[in-house]
Amino acid sequence: MTRIIGGSAGGRRITTPRGVHTRPTSDRVREALFSAVESWCGSLHGLRFLDLYAGSGAVGLEAWSRGAGVVTLVEQDRRTAALISDNARTLGFPKAHVVAAPVSGTLQRPPVAPYDLAFLDPPYPLDDDAVAHDLTALVAQEWLVPGAMVVVERSSRSPEPGWPATFTDTREKRYGETVLWYGHAASASTSPSPAQE
Repeated sequence: MTRIIGGSAGGRRITTPRGVHTRPTSDRVREALFSAVESWCGSLHGLRFLDLYAGSGAVGLEAWSRGAGVVTLVEQDRRTAALISDNARTLGFPKAHVVAAPVSGTLQRPPVAPYDLAFLDPPYPLDDDAVAHDLTALVAQEWLVPGAMVVVERSSRSPEPGWPATFTDTREKRYGETVLWYGHAASASTSPSPAQE
């Protein structure tokens, strides 16, 4: 079990998948992540949030709890994707958009509308080139608004992600065995756009 930290569902617990294949983002790292996100955008209210390699959905559901207008969670394991949907309903978020499909395939087609924030938490054993490919696809298929924030969670032993050349303001923050890499899509001076209702 893990819990939502802040927002309307703060303190509520969600179920995490059994086994060793899913590695939920710790409370400490999630708190640091959303502190950085809210420092950047002021508030998630109405923004579009993309959670890739979603696992239990804790990060995407945290974004919803904190006011994100649209949350899409992509998880290739169908049982785990069903668990995300169950967690969302338990929290009172039945409209969570859960995509049960591989991230790499999902990113090969453009979205209905681009996202203001994207969070990638690929399995640590996933090849660094595959992570770089995902980041490139986010740009190539127009998944991001101008200036969107992108955050990648990796092992502290992993190298810097292969950011697309158009990304700016890349930086890292380490938390024990975890590192969060932050970057911004081109035109980082552009303000986040509200969600399209």
